Amino acid sequence: MTIEDLGSKNGTNHNGTELTAPIMLQDGDLLGIALAQQFLFLTSDATMPLAEGGSRSGRLLMDQKSRQVWVNQQQLVPPLSAQQFKLLWMLYERQSQVVGRSELVSVVWGEEQMAGVSDQALDALIRRLRDRLALLDPSHQYINTVRGHGLRLDNPPLGE
Repeated sequence: MTIEDLGSKNGTNHNGTELTAPIMLQDGDLLGIALAQQFLFLTSDATMPLAEGGSRSGRLLMDQKSRQVWVNQQQLVPPLSAQQFKLLWMLYERQSQVVGRSELVSVVWGEEQMAGVSDQALDALIRRLRDRLALLDPSHQYINTVRGHGLRLDNPPLGE
């Protein structure tokens, strides 16, 4: 699905940036209309959250459908940016597994744009995400770098 602002008086924002040209929406994009309304774009094939008592547990919990993140039973507010959420969700789905940098870039920015994404852009996104998680749990680093391989999510059980 594509969105564009055809000269509206108060503007339209896509992930916090004013629209100046048509843009293809991706799952998790945030749309702002006239600074008064915000909408979350979810594709029809978005994954449903795990039911209560599901197999996921740990100090960090995520709900993909609502785009909510909890750390130590505290909701992360304001919500993560769409890119931060995509990166964290990929690591969350593959907890304790190392995910390569190129795979992360492909998922976060998309196949079409990944060639233009620098290592510095990915590093900055990771740093901002680590900082956001540290606000609610400064005693633990959830996103660990495995040099030469990629990133891994370390999500210990609640209470550890």
